[in-house]
Amino acid sequence: MVEQHKVRVDDDVELFVTVRGSGRPIVLLHGFPQTHLMWRHVAADLAADHTVICPDLRGYGASDKPAGDYSKRTMARDIVRLAQALGHEQFALAGHDRGALVAIRAGLDHPAHVTHLASLDVLPTLDMWNVMHGESAAVGFHLYLMAQPPGLPERMIAASADDFFGYFLDLWTRDPAAIPPDVRARYLEACRNAVPSIVADYRASAGVDLDHDRADRAAGRTLTMPVTVLQQDWGSQLGFDAAALWRAWAPDLRHVPVTCGHFMAEEAPDLVAKELRTLLARPANRQ
Repeated sequence: MVEQHKVRVDDDVELFVTVRGSGRPIVLLHGFPQTHLMWRHVAADLAADHTVICPDLRGYGASDKPAGDYSKRTMARDIVRLAQALGHEQFALAGHDRGALVAIRAGLDHPAHVTHLASLDVLPTLDMWNVMHGESAAVGFHLYLMAQPPGLPERMIAASADDFFGYFLDLWTRDPAAIPPDVRARYLEACRNAVPSIVADYRASAGVDLDHDRADRAAGRTLTMPVTVLQQDWGSQLGFDAAALWRAWAPDLRHVPVTCGHFMAEEAPDLVAKELRTLLARPANRQ
């Protein structure tokens, strides 16, 4: 049975969330350009013995879309408050893409609440910008577009929203059948209705999120919980050692290269569920 809720996490923000199963809680955070629906296969698997919590992030899907504050610090606080409202002071946390950046920030800011952490196919924000240089940066053109001041990016994207968001669904998928037409249509509709907030999320990663990462790096803060990273082999293409970059943030790291496309929870759900179960079997962070 899948329960659906709207949960208030801030004065002007309610998150839409689905909950299924029972047992030790795990929160799954979606990426771009998607919603909680991306976890449908993995969540069904994990719900056999876990409480699986799948929200739409602030600014995405059926969650509220305030005008400002899309720092990952604020979005991470949303997730901690969401879990608490559902009765969970401690929980495992897995995120894909944008959701992974929220998960990383939650692990850094709220280590007493996050017992295990999984990241699917991103680098931490500071490292992401550091490896983007020269002609290789063209693969991340959307990062630069949405980093621009408010106004032009929103108008440009809104003028051809389905083409813009659909481009990434096509480009980053190795198995098109993994995102069937009805699911694709739901993703496009959700993104079409959230252009300003999606851009604000990305813009934060070129500003305040970088400030927070730099402060943590300067202070020597790391992720104290067990961490699993599933990642395509971007490092060989762009010239960096992804595992080494991750190890600087996560001393207790399992780094797993994958051969599927970016949308691995849909293209390789059995692998993702298996790796999450392996993560959850490791000794938990109990700060």
